[in-house]
Amino acid sequence: MAGKLLLEVVTPEKLLLSQQVDEVIAPGAEGEFGVLPGHCHFLSTLSIGELRYRVGDQTNFMSVLWGYAEVTPTRVTVMAEIAEKAEDIDVERAAAKVAEAEARLKVGGLPSEVKEAEISLEKARLRKKIAERAHRR
Repeated sequence: MAGKLLLEVVTPEKLLLSQQVDEVIAPGAEGEFGVLPGHCHFLSTLSIGELRYRVGDQTNFMSVLWGYAEVTPTRVTVMAEIAEKAEDIDVERAAAKVAEAEARLKVGGLPSEVKEAEISLEKARLRKKIAERAHRR
């Protein structure tokens, strides 16, 4: 299974990444899945989570919020509603959004408002985690 995979990450706004990689680990709706060159064809929905991709010895991180991943033996195409590279996320802003979402959740409200606050908190925590990884390097 020598070779590389072409990883493309697309959002409604732009092509965020197009790079040859050695491995991809994505947040599937049913759990994380890993892809190496030569993988079988499949399509998966994505949840809120961390997308990791390895080039040589370096692992890179992105936040991915919903969407789909199409896998072929030579390519992984991620079509995400929202995606951000770790290095593009501001750590302080992400931490502030976590605090804001936690405060919103404490207030409570209608079930739909609570669900929205829970999703906001999950997104904010993910962005903060991804941003901190990029700044640790």
